Amino acid sequence: MTPLRILYVEDNDDLRENIGMLLEADDREVTSCASGEAALAAFEAGSFDVLVTDVSLPGLSGTDLARKILAKHPRQWIVMCSGYAFGQALNTLGPNVRSLSKPFMLEDMDKLLAEVSASVRG
Repeated sequence: MTPLRILYVEDNDDLRENIGMLLEADDREVTSCASGEAALAAFEAGSFDVLVTDVSLPGLSGTDLARKILAKHPRQWIVMCSGYAFGQALNTLGPNVRSLSKPFMLEDMDKLLAEVSASVRG
């Protein structure tokens, strides 16, 4: 079975390293980036099943990154992570955009990734 390809974006070095490792599994392949700009370049160079991004990034924010990717790939799966409430704002981004409040439980991330995996694998 092809692994779920995850693009994980987090500007905090410790969080990026720790969460990136926790996201890895036999059925998952994780690419980590420290900025929205690096993530956009990685996305354009490769193929990912899901973008998991912090919202508050320096430079290109996670929300702007999501909008740029969704403009070209409207059905792309995206998980937005933030310490702030999203309210109804995510509803305008697309049908496959979800959110997780920071700090999140790994079990909650696993549930979202299982939903993505079931969707992309049919």
